[in-house]
Amino acid sequence: MREGSLEAPTRHAIPWQNADFYDVAKVEAEMHRIFEICHGCRRCFNLCDSFPRLFDMIDASPNELEGVDRKDYARVAEACTLCDLCFMTKCPYVPPHEFNLDFPHTMLRYRAAQMKQSGGDFAQRQLAETDRNGRVGDRVAPLANWATATGNRLTRPVMEKTAGVDRRAELPKFAGRTFVMRAQDHAPAVDRDAPAFGRKVLIYATCFVNYHHPRIGEALRAVLAKNGVATEVAYPGCCGMPQFERGDLARVAAMAKRVAQALRPKIEQGYDVVAPVPSCALMLKFEWPLLVPDDPDVKLLARATFDASEYLVAIAKKEGLAGGLSPLAGGVAVHIACHARAQNMGQKAAEMLRLVPTTELTVIERCSGHGGSWGVMKENFDTAIKVGRPVARSAATADKAYLASECPLAATHIRQGMAMLGDEGKAPAQTYHPIELLALAYGVLPQEKSA
Repeated sequence: MREGSLEAPTRHAIPWQNADFYDVAKVEAEMHRIFEICHGCRRCFNLCDSFPRLFDMIDASPNELEGVDRKDYARVAEACTLCDLCFMTKCPYVPPHEFNLDFPHTMLRYRAAQMKQSGGDFAQRQLAETDRNGRVGDRVAPLANWATATGNRLTRPVMEKTAGVDRRAELPKFAGRTFVMRAQDHAPAVDRDAPAFGRKVLIYATCFVNYHHPRIGEALRAVLAKNGVATEVAYPGCCGMPQFERGDLARVAAMAKRVAQALRPKIEQGYDVVAPVPSCALMLKFEWPLLVPDDPDVKLLARATFDASEYLVAIAKKEGLAGGLSPLAGGVAVHIACHARAQNMGQKAAEMLRLVPTTELTVIERCSGHGGSWGVMKENFDTAIKVGRPVARSAATADKAYLASECPLAATHIRQGMAMLGDEGKAPAQTYHPIELLALAYGVLPQEKSA
């Protein structure tokens, strides 16, 4: 038996259609096996709060893990944000090692089993309906943005009591007009003289960019057009990450099949698929094929999908970027999102921003603590701020003119964490996606449109 493994991590298909997958006794037995290995290793002590909770329970027990009540395993599973950093960057016992340890997917299995038993929390189920919420919120965007503003003393306490959303957590604004609508109104002129002319990209809009931050998508289109790439925009539906986090795997599998089938014709016409949000790219490239490994549409989409920064770096390496980039005065602090790291592609956002001439760059590669909808919940918000405090402090110490993250939710959370540092650092007025900064350097960043 080897002590650890230097081989690349591999993952098994998720057997969510097998009844044993949801057997609580078998799930807890597997958690016990994994927790014993984690207890003997403890390399992940400084990642998410799952590991401190586990190790604290073991250390407080008179008989180590054997003395921990299995009902308390829930506390460990609840703290997992499915960031995948333990699996991708820390654990020496992931497959193909014989210990076969996949901590995030075991926590996912626990949630799936719990959901099978109880149906899950009603409020959290509603929060996960991003497409419905986005459509409704965009129709009444000024009112929705007023109601969800952190300073609203009338509505936010009510949201906290009824939906469990912490009144202090900053929530995404609704855009009013979606990215898909704006793309239908205007397509940027493609530079036919650019080195990458001839490429075609289908931008998968993602629920966040479509309903909340269309400028990210518009910036991506503008940068690609500057580099000679023709683009179209599609949004058949959400990638299912919110449901995935809750363990609603049958729902995610259905979403995967539907979206992959809708995007297939464009892929067959020679389009690459680019997702501007890393969590969504991760779902399309890695998680969907593990849920429906035999679906030909899902397989095709996984091979055709790129993260936005990944795609621009690929152009730079193969054809070369178009000229015209200007320095970003004051420099950039860029956070490498966990789900970008989980794609095992390297620091593509940093690589991309290094292409901007004479621009100082500080790279922050650590979890922001947000964890999607997890970090805005009342029971998690303080933990989310605690986990993300090293990132907020690094961003404050860097003192750059621009703060960016590939994950827009992480960027907002980091800025809020900076504001909560007090005298240690001043939070910036706004945050950016790295592609927005590349558009700014090109002079093609669209103006932000109010709802």
